[in-house]
Amino acid sequence: MGDDELRWFTSSFSGGSGEGCVEVAFLSGVVAVRDTKDRTLAPHRYSTNSWAEFLSGVRAGEFTRH
Repeated sequence: MGDDELRWFTSSFSGGSGEGCVEVAFLSGVVAVRDTKDRTLAPHRYSTNSWAEFLSGVRAGEFTRH
């Protein structure tokens, strides 16, 4: 399946514009992430476990700027 055939979800933090944000697509055992500003670039791909750990860190504030 090519990247154009994936069902992409835009971040809810994009404010509905879809510009300047990220999109994710879920595959079997893999999560693809791409920048909405340049969808021609290859998406980054992460295992579902790595993606879940990243989201847990975000929710826990591990990436908050101080």
